[in-house]
Amino acid sequence: MPTCETCGNDYDKAFTITRGDRSAVFDSFECAAQAMAPQCAHCGCRILGHGVEADDTIYCCAHCARESGHSALADRAAGS
Repeated sequence: MPTCETCGNDYDKAFTITRGDRSAVFDSFECAAQAMAPQCAHCGCRILGHGVEADDTIYCCAHCARESGHSALADRAAGS
């Protein structure tokens, strides 16, 4: 049985996610998010949506970007 790379659980319904050149096996989306989702540069939360970017740094929201001193944002959902 495949083994989850986050929690070590052996699970017959495990799945593989590939992001760029990295692939990993997980037993749940929770474990996948913990291992592969980027973290906000300000508050550290996992970014499960598109987030916002400023100067090649990703934040979970515009508030966190502003708190870090960035007023010009690049929203990844806008086709950037």
